[in-house]
Amino acid sequence: MAKSKVPKSILTNESYTFLKNYINNPSPVGFESSGQKMWLEYVKPYTDSFFTDPYGTAVGVINPTAPFKVVIEAHADEISWFVNYITSEGVIYLKRNGGVDHQIAPSMRVLIHGKKGVVKAVFGWPAIHTRMGNGDKETQPKVENLFLDCGARSKKEAEALGIHIGAVVTYEAGYEELAYDYLIGRAFDNRIGGFMIAEVARLLQQNKKKLPFALYLVNAVQEEIGLRGAEMIARRIKPNIAIITDVTHDTSTPMINKMIQGETSCGKGPSLTFGPAVHNMLLDLVQKVAEKNKIPVQLHAVSRSTGTDTDSFAYANDGCPSVLISIPLRYMHTTVEMLHKNDVENTIKLMYETLLTLTPKTNLSYFN
Repeated sequence: MAKSKVPKSILTNESYTFLKNYINNPSPVGFESSGQKMWLEYVKPYTDSFFTDPYGTAVGVINPTAPFKVVIEAHADEISWFVNYITSEGVIYLKRNGGVDHQIAPSMRVLIHGKKGVVKAVFGWPAIHTRMGNGDKETQPKVENLFLDCGARSKKEAEALGIHIGAVVTYEAGYEELAYDYLIGRAFDNRIGGFMIAEVARLLQQNKKKLPFALYLVNAVQEEIGLRGAEMIARRIKPNIAIITDVTHDTSTPMINKMIQGETSCGKGPSLTFGPAVHNMLLDLVQKVAEKNKIPVQLHAVSRSTGTDTDSFAYANDGCPSVLISIPLRYMHTTVEMLHKNDVENTIKLMYETLLTLTPKTNLSYFN
Protein backbone atom coordinates (compact mmCIF):
# COMPACT_ATOMS: atom_id res chain seq x y z
CA MET A 1 0.00 0.00 0.00
CA ALA A 2 1.46 3.35 -1.03
CA LYS A 3 1.95 5.91 1.72
CA SER A 4 -0.02 9.13 1.22
CA LYS A 5 1.26 12.66 1.38
CA VAL A 6 -1.10 15.38 0.12
CA PRO A 7 -0.34 19.03 0.79
CA LYS A 8 -2.90 20.99 2.81
CA SER A 9 -3.89 23.07 -0.22
CA ILE A 10 -3.75 20.99 -3.35
CA LEU A 11 -5.09 23.30 -6.06
CA THR A 12 -2.78 25.74 -7.82
CA ASN A 13 -3.43 28.97 -9.68
CA GLU A 14 -2.86 27.02 -12.87
CA SER A 15 -5.52 24.54 -11.75
CA TYR A 16 -8.09 27.26 -11.34
CA THR A 17 -7.15 28.86 -14.66
CA PHE A 18 -7.84 25.55 -16.37
CA LEU A 19 -11.12 25.15 -14.46
CA LYS A 20 -12.31 28.59 -15.55
CA ASN A 21 -11.46 27.98 -19.20
CA TYR A 22 -12.94 24.48 -19.08
CA ILE A 23 -16.24 25.66 -17.58
CA ASN A 24 -16.54 28.57 -20.01
CA ASN A 25 -16.02 26.31 -23.03
CA PRO A 26 -19.31 24.92 -24.43
CA SER A 27 -19.56 21.12 -24.39
CA PRO A 28 -23.20 20.23 -25.16
CA VAL A 29 -24.53 16.69 -25.35
CA GLY A 30 -23.36 15.10 -28.59
CA PHE A 31 -20.97 17.98 -29.33
CA GLU A 32 -18.39 17.56 -26.56
CA SER A 33 -15.26 17.44 -28.74
CA SER A 34 -13.89 20.94 -28.11
CA GLY A 35 -14.07 20.47 -24.35
CA GLN A 36 -12.62 16.98 -24.61
CA LYS A 37 -9.63 18.28 -26.57
CA MET A 38 -9.04 20.90 -23.87
CA TRP A 39 -9.27 18.27 -21.13
CA LEU A 40 -6.91 15.87 -22.91
CA GLU A 41 -4.29 18.58 -23.36
CA TYR A 42 -4.44 19.25 -19.62
CA VAL A 43 -4.13 15.60 -18.51
CA LYS A 44 -1.56 14.43 -21.08
CA PRO A 45 1.46 15.52 -18.95
CA TYR A 46 0.12 13.45 -16.05
CA THR A 47 -0.69 10.24 -17.95
CA ASP A 48 1.25 7.62 -19.88
CA SER A 49 -1.17 7.25 -22.78
CA PHE A 50 -4.63 8.28 -23.90
CA PHE A 51 -7.36 7.26 -26.31
CA THR A 52 -10.83 8.32 -27.42
CA ASP A 53 -13.86 6.39 -28.62
CA PRO A 54 -16.08 6.97 -31.68
CA TYR A 55 -18.53 9.21 -29.82
CA GLY A 56 -15.92 11.35 -28.07
CA THR A 57 -15.30 9.89 -24.62
CA ALA A 58 -11.71 10.76 -23.67
CA VAL A 59 -9.48 8.53 -21.55
CA GLY A 60 -6.06 9.12 -20.02
CA VAL A 61 -4.20 6.07 -18.71
CA ILE A 62 -1.53 5.70 -16.04
CA ASN A 63 0.46 2.44 -15.94
CA PRO A 64 -1.44 1.06 -18.97
CA THR A 65 0.25 -2.37 -19.11
CA ALA A 66 -0.98 -3.48 -15.68
CA PRO A 67 -3.69 -6.17 -15.93
CA PHE A 68 -5.82 -4.89 -13.02
CA LYS A 69 -7.86 -1.84 -14.08
CA VAL A 70 -9.30 0.95 -11.94
CA VAL A 71 -11.44 3.75 -13.39
CA ILE A 72 -12.06 7.22 -12.00
CA GLU A 73 -14.81 8.79 -14.06
CA ALA A 74 -16.77 11.96 -14.74
CA HIS A 75 -18.98 13.13 -17.58
CA ALA A 76 -18.16 15.98 -19.92
CA ASP A 77 -21.49 16.97 -21.47
CA GLU A 78 -23.79 19.84 -20.55
CA ILE A 79 -27.50 20.30 -21.13
CA SER A 80 -28.43 22.46 -24.10
CA TRP A 81 -31.02 23.04 -26.85
CA PHE A 82 -31.48 22.17 -30.52
CA VAL A 83 -32.84 24.53 -33.18
CA ASN A 84 -36.10 22.86 -34.22
CA TYR A 85 -38.00 25.40 -36.38
CA ILE A 86 -37.32 28.81 -37.94
CA THR A 87 -40.36 30.94 -38.76
CA SER A 88 -40.66 33.14 -41.84
CA GLU A 89 -40.01 36.11 -39.49
CA GLY A 90 -36.67 34.63 -38.31
CA VAL A 91 -37.96 33.50 -34.91
CA ILE A 92 -36.26 30.31 -33.73
CA TYR A 93 -38.03 27.55 -31.77
CA LEU A 94 -36.21 24.78 -29.93
CA LYS A 95 -36.12 21.26 -28.57
CA ARG A 96 -34.34 20.13 -25.43
CA ASN A 97 -30.95 18.41 -25.61
CA GLY A 98 -30.82 16.81 -22.19
CA GLY A 99 -32.70 17.86 -19.06
CA VAL A 100 -32.53 21.60 -19.57
CA ASP A 101 -34.88 23.62 -17.34
CA HIS A 102 -37.17 25.68 -19.58
CA GLN A 103 -38.32 27.89 -16.69
CA ILE A 104 -34.96 29.65 -16.39
CA ALA A 105 -34.69 30.43 -20.10
CA PRO A 106 -36.56 33.76 -20.61
CA SER A 107 -34.11 36.68 -21.12
CA MET A 108 -31.04 34.41 -21.12
CA ARG A 109 -28.23 35.08 -23.59
CA VAL A 110 -27.23 32.09 -25.71
CA LEU A 111 -24.78 30.95 -28.36
CA ILE A 112 -26.11 29.20 -31.47
CA HIS A 113 -23.42 26.91 -32.87
CA GLY A 114 -24.13 27.14 -36.59
CA LYS A 115 -22.41 26.17 -39.82
CA LYS A 116 -20.55 29.49 -40.02
CA GLY A 117 -19.57 29.68 -36.37
CA VAL A 118 -21.19 31.00 -33.21
CA VAL A 119 -24.20 33.32 -33.47
CA LYS A 120 -25.28 35.28 -30.41
CA ALA A 121 -28.98 35.33 -29.55
CA VAL A 122 -31.39 35.76 -26.64
CA PHE A 123 -34.42 33.97 -25.32
CA GLY A 124 -36.95 36.69 -26.10
CA TRP A 125 -39.86 37.12 -23.70
CA PRO A 126 -42.76 39.57 -23.91
CA ALA A 127 -42.76 42.41 -21.40
CA ILE A 128 -44.84 41.86 -18.28
CA HIS A 129 -47.20 44.66 -19.39
CA THR A 130 -48.27 42.56 -22.36
CA ARG A 131 -48.68 39.29 -20.46
CA MET A 132 -51.23 40.47 -17.91
CA GLY A 133 -54.66 42.00 -18.02
CA ASN A 134 -58.31 41.11 -18.58
CA GLY A 135 -58.10 38.82 -15.55
CA ASP A 136 -56.07 36.22 -17.44
CA LYS A 137 -53.36 34.24 -15.73
CA GLU A 138 -49.83 35.34 -16.54
CA THR A 139 -48.25 33.30 -19.34
CA GLN A 140 -45.67 30.82 -18.07
CA PRO A 141 -42.59 29.70 -20.04
CA LYS A 142 -42.96 26.34 -21.77
CA VAL A 143 -40.77 24.62 -24.34
CA GLU A 144 -43.41 25.29 -27.00
CA ASN A 145 -43.60 29.06 -26.38
CA LEU A 146 -39.91 29.79 -25.84
CA PHE A 147 -38.08 31.31 -28.78
CA LEU A 148 -34.73 32.77 -29.75
CA ASP A 149 -34.15 36.18 -31.33
CA CYS A 150 -30.77 36.51 -33.08
CA GLY A 151 -31.54 39.80 -34.82
CA ALA A 152 -32.70 38.17 -38.03
CA ARG A 153 -36.11 39.33 -39.27
CA SER A 154 -36.62 36.57 -41.81
CA LYS A 155 -35.81 32.88 -42.18
CA LYS A 156 -33.44 33.81 -45.00
CA GLU A 157 -31.50 36.20 -42.75
CA ALA A 158 -31.24 33.56 -40.03
CA GLU A 159 -29.99 30.94 -42.46
CA ALA A 160 -27.49 33.44 -43.89
CA LEU A 161 -25.86 33.47 -40.45
CA GLY A 162 -25.36 29.71 -40.65
CA ILE A 163 -28.28 28.82 -38.38
CA HIS A 164 -29.89 25.52 -39.34
CA ILE A 165 -32.25 22.89 -38.00
CA GLY A 166 -30.28 20.79 -35.52
CA ALA A 167 -27.83 23.56 -34.58
CA VAL A 168 -27.03 23.22 -30.89
CA VAL A 169 -27.61 26.13 -28.50
CA THR A 170 -25.79 26.76 -25.21
CA TYR A 171 -26.12 29.41 -22.54
CA GLU A 172 -23.50 32.16 -22.55
CA ALA A 173 -23.13 32.56 -18.76
CA GLY A 174 -19.73 31.51 -17.39
CA TYR A 175 -17.44 31.03 -14.41
CA GLU A 176 -17.36 33.48 -11.50
CA GLU A 177 -16.05 33.50 -7.94
CA LEU A 178 -18.30 34.62 -5.10
CA ALA A 179 -17.67 35.44 -1.44
CA TYR A 180 -16.68 32.79 1.10
CA ASP A 181 -15.00 30.48 -1.43
CA TYR A 182 -18.08 29.75 -3.53
CA LEU A 183 -17.85 29.32 -7.29
CA ILE A 184 -20.64 29.64 -9.84
CA GLY A 185 -20.77 28.57 -13.43
CA ARG A 186 -22.67 26.88 -16.19
CA ALA A 187 -22.14 23.10 -16.42
CA PHE A 188 -20.37 22.40 -13.14
CA ASP A 189 -22.62 19.37 -13.73
CA ASN A 190 -20.34 17.69 -14.42
CA ARG A 191 -17.21 19.30 -15.78
CA ILE A 192 -16.19 19.83 -12.18
CA GLY A 193 -15.83 16.04 -12.15
CA GLY A 194 -13.55 16.08 -15.19
CA PHE A 195 -11.49 18.75 -13.48
CA MET A 196 -11.22 16.76 -10.25
CA ILE A 197 -10.08 13.50 -11.85
CA ALA A 198 -7.47 15.47 -13.80
CA GLU A 199 -6.21 16.96 -10.54
CA VAL A 200 -5.96 13.47 -9.03
CA ALA A 201 -3.65 12.52 -11.90
CA ARG A 202 -1.60 15.66 -11.34
CA LEU A 203 -1.18 14.84 -7.65
CA LEU A 204 -0.11 11.28 -8.37
CA GLN A 205 2.65 12.54 -10.64
CA GLN A 206 3.59 15.46 -8.39
CA ASN A 207 3.96 13.13 -5.40
CA LYS A 208 5.72 10.43 -7.47
CA LYS A 209 3.21 7.71 -6.64
CA LYS A 210 3.45 4.36 -8.41
CA LEU A 211 0.15 2.51 -8.56
CA PRO A 212 -0.01 -1.32 -8.59
CA PHE A 213 -2.75 -1.21 -11.24
CA ALA A 214 -3.69 0.60 -14.42
CA LEU A 215 -5.60 3.81 -13.73
CA TYR A 216 -8.05 5.01 -16.37
CA LEU A 217 -9.19 8.63 -16.17
CA VAL A 218 -12.48 8.56 -18.05
CA ASN A 219 -14.27 11.71 -19.17
CA ALA A 220 -17.44 10.32 -20.71
CA VAL A 221 -19.91 11.88 -23.13
CA GLN A 222 -23.72 11.82 -23.29
CA GLU A 223 -24.52 11.25 -19.61
CA GLU A 224 -27.33 13.78 -19.67
CA ILE A 225 -29.41 11.75 -22.13
CA GLY A 226 -29.08 8.33 -20.51
CA LEU A 227 -25.51 7.51 -19.40
CA ARG A 228 -24.64 6.52 -22.98
CA GLY A 229 -20.93 7.39 -23.03
CA ALA A 230 -20.25 5.45 -19.84
CA GLU A 231 -22.19 2.49 -21.20
CA MET A 232 -19.93 2.33 -24.27
CA ILE A 233 -16.58 2.89 -22.54
CA ALA A 234 -17.28 0.49 -19.66
CA ARG A 235 -17.69 -2.33 -22.18
CA ARG A 236 -14.42 -1.34 -23.85
CA ILE A 237 -12.22 -0.96 -20.74
CA LYS A 238 -13.77 -3.79 -18.68
CA PRO A 239 -12.54 -2.31 -15.37
CA ASN A 240 -12.17 -4.22 -12.11
CA ILE A 241 -13.18 -1.21 -9.98
CA ALA A 242 -14.87 2.09 -10.85
CA ILE A 243 -14.95 5.30 -8.82
CA ILE A 244 -17.50 7.71 -10.26
CA THR A 245 -17.70 11.39 -9.41
CA ASP A 246 -20.70 13.60 -10.16
CA VAL A 247 -22.74 16.33 -8.52
CA THR A 248 -25.58 16.01 -6.04
CA HIS A 249 -28.16 18.47 -4.71
CA ASP A 250 -27.37 20.86 -1.87
CA THR A 251 -30.65 20.45 0.00
CA SER A 252 -30.09 23.36 2.38
CA THR A 253 -31.50 25.83 -0.15
CA PRO A 254 -35.09 27.08 0.07
CA MET A 255 -37.86 25.05 -1.58
CA ILE A 256 -36.18 21.64 -1.12
CA ASN A 257 -37.77 19.05 1.18
CA LYS A 258 -35.04 17.27 3.16
CA MET A 259 -37.44 14.52 4.17
CA ILE A 260 -37.56 13.58 0.47
CA GLN A 261 -34.13 14.65 -0.80
CA GLY A 262 -32.03 13.99 2.31
CA GLU A 263 -29.55 16.38 3.92
CA THR A 264 -26.49 17.55 1.98
CA SER A 265 -24.84 20.97 2.10
CA CYS A 266 -22.07 22.74 0.24
CA GLY A 267 -18.88 23.15 2.25
CA LYS A 268 -19.36 20.02 4.38
CA GLY A 269 -17.50 17.55 2.21
CA PRO A 270 -18.21 15.09 -0.59
CA SER A 271 -21.38 13.03 -0.43
CA LEU A 272 -21.27 9.22 -0.50
CA THR A 273 -24.23 7.33 -1.93
CA PHE A 274 -26.00 4.23 -0.67
CA GLY A 275 -27.91 2.35 -3.36
CA PRO A 276 -28.09 -0.98 -5.19
CA ALA A 277 -25.52 -0.03 -7.85
CA VAL A 278 -23.01 1.06 -5.20
CA HIS A 279 -20.82 -1.79 -3.99
CA ASN A 280 -21.13 -1.94 -0.21
CA MET A 281 -17.60 -3.16 0.51
CA LEU A 282 -16.06 -0.55 -1.77
CA LEU A 283 -18.21 2.14 -0.16
CA ASP A 284 -17.07 0.94 3.28
CA LEU A 285 -13.44 1.18 2.14
CA VAL A 286 -13.99 4.76 0.96
CA GLN A 287 -15.62 5.69 4.27
CA LYS A 288 -12.65 4.26 6.18
CA VAL A 289 -10.24 6.19 3.95
CA ALA A 290 -12.16 9.40 4.69
CA GLU A 291 -12.10 8.73 8.42
CA LYS A 292 -8.40 7.87 8.46
CA ASN A 293 -7.47 11.02 6.53
CA LYS A 294 -9.92 13.29 8.36
CA ILE A 295 -11.82 14.10 5.17
CA PRO A 296 -15.40 15.19 5.99
CA VAL A 297 -18.10 13.29 4.12
CA GLN A 298 -21.88 13.38 3.93
CA LEU A 299 -24.23 10.49 3.20
CA HIS A 300 -27.31 10.10 1.06
CA ALA A 301 -29.43 7.27 -0.26
CA VAL A 302 -31.11 6.61 -3.60
CA SER A 303 -34.00 4.44 -4.69
CA ARG A 304 -33.18 1.95 -7.43
CA SER A 305 -30.66 3.72 -9.71
CA THR A 306 -28.22 6.50 -8.85
CA GLY A 307 -29.09 8.34 -12.07
CA THR A 308 -25.35 8.70 -12.72
CA ASP A 309 -22.70 6.87 -14.73
CA THR A 310 -22.24 4.64 -11.68
CA ASP A 311 -25.13 2.54 -12.98
CA SER A 312 -23.48 1.94 -16.35
CA PHE A 313 -20.19 0.82 -14.83
CA ALA A 314 -21.72 -1.26 -12.05
CA TYR A 315 -23.82 -3.36 -14.41
CA ALA A 316 -21.41 -3.56 -17.35
CA ASN A 317 -19.82 -6.79 -18.51
CA ASP A 318 -19.80 -9.28 -15.60
CA GLY A 319 -20.40 -6.54 -13.03
CA CYS A 320 -17.90 -3.99 -11.73
CA PRO A 321 -17.67 -2.94 -8.05
CA SER A 322 -18.49 0.77 -8.26
CA VAL A 323 -18.80 3.67 -5.85
CA LEU A 324 -20.21 7.18 -6.27
CA ILE A 325 -18.47 10.20 -4.72
CA SER A 326 -20.58 13.31 -5.32
CA ILE A 327 -19.88 16.99 -4.78
CA PRO A 328 -22.75 19.11 -3.37
CA LEU A 329 -24.14 21.61 -5.87
CA ARG A 330 -26.73 24.36 -5.62
CA TYR A 331 -29.10 25.27 -8.48
CA MET A 332 -28.40 22.24 -10.71
CA HIS A 333 -29.22 22.63 -14.42
CA THR A 334 -29.18 26.42 -14.24
CA THR A 335 -26.57 28.92 -15.43
CA VAL A 336 -25.54 29.68 -11.83
CA GLU A 337 -24.67 26.24 -10.50
CA MET A 338 -22.82 26.85 -7.23
CA LEU A 339 -20.28 24.83 -5.29
CA HIS A 340 -17.65 25.35 -2.60
CA LYS A 341 -13.87 25.22 -3.03
CA ASN A 342 -13.46 23.10 0.11
CA ASP A 343 -15.66 20.39 -1.36
CA VAL A 344 -13.62 20.40 -4.57
CA GLU A 345 -10.39 19.88 -2.63
CA ASN A 346 -11.84 17.26 -0.30
CA THR A 347 -13.37 15.27 -3.16
CA ILE A 348 -10.00 15.25 -4.94
CA LYS A 349 -8.26 14.18 -1.72
CA LEU A 350 -10.76 11.39 -1.13
CA MET A 351 -10.29 9.94 -4.61
CA TYR A 352 -6.51 10.29 -4.33
CA GLU A 353 -6.31 8.59 -0.93
CA THR A 354 -8.68 5.83 -2.04
CA LEU A 355 -6.45 5.05 -5.02
CA LEU A 356 -3.44 4.81 -2.71
CA THR A 357 -5.34 2.32 -0.56
CA LEU A 358 -6.54 0.02 -3.34
CA THR A 359 -4.50 -2.90 -4.66
CA PRO A 360 -5.34 -5.78 -6.99
CA LYS A 361 -5.63 -7.90 -3.83
CA THR A 362 -8.25 -5.66 -2.18
CA ASN A 363 -11.04 -8.04 -1.19
CA LEU A 364 -14.40 -6.84 -2.50
CA SER A 365 -16.14 -10.22 -2.53
CA TYR A 366 -19.27 -10.59 -0.40
CA PHE A 367 -18.50 -14.29 0.04
CA ASN A 368 -14.85 -14.43 1.15
